[in-house]
Amino acid sequence: MTTSTPTPAEIADAQALLTAWDDQQAAYVTHREGRFAVMLDVVDHVVPRGGVVLDLASGPGSISRRVLDRRPDVTCIAVDYDPVLLELGRTALADRGERVRFVDADLWDRGWTTVLEGAAPHAVLSSTALHWLPADVLARVYADLAGVVPEEGVVLNADHLRHADGRTLFAEVSRLDDERTQAAGRAAGATTWDEWWADVVGVERYGRLAAERERRFSDRPPNPDLSLAFHVEALRVAGFREAGPLWQHLDDFVVLARR
Repeated sequence: MTTSTPTPAEIADAQALLTAWDDQQAAYVTHREGRFAVMLDVVDHVVPRGGVVLDLASGPGSISRRVLDRRPDVTCIAVDYDPVLLELGRTALADRGERVRFVDADLWDRGWTTVLEGAAPHAVLSSTALHWLPADVLARVYADLAGVVPEEGVVLNADHLRHADGRTLFAEVSRLDDERTQAAGRAAGATTWDEWWADVVGVERYGRLAAERERRFSDRPPNPDLSLAFHVEALRVAGFREAGPLWQHLDDFVVLARR
């Protein structure tokens, strides 16, 4: 979907919406910036000068913005299937020029890696997104990544991986932490998802894409809540020689895999 080149005012407004996105997401994820910091430390360690980072299921580009701020020498490819969030990201980061490219791709499509146009990302980063994929699709996506990430390249997935294995105290403590974080975020002025979304689609540039977004996701199944153990084993089966949790806060993890 082609769009007009954004004006400076549109870029500034989009950047404000991206900041508001970060604020409302932080109200759902305790220590969200802490897990980003860990991911960026890995990027610094493994991505060479002039390297490529893939922002997988990127949303409006929270990861890409942080990577570009931290590493002016790298380029980012941001892949997502939500046309509204893609357009918001393109607009918000339009001032970064060719250092970032937002690409429309559906991870359910077995051929989605063609949008990389031959790029071999040294690091693949994802945050609070892959939990929407069912087990078979997630396992295949990990295998797809093993096919495009070069040797010594990494995948980093930050997400809530719920305790759905009968450990009721673990689940209860995690739930209470979520509630405290949400209450603190709201008290600090963060919007809810619904409030933030209303602000976005109230802008014509994004609102005109809302119907297409609804069509694309209308038949997707609910969140399957796959476990940490499933993610780690799926990465190992996919061909990553190291895989495991790098960072944890209760049921929130950063999973690292090295090719």
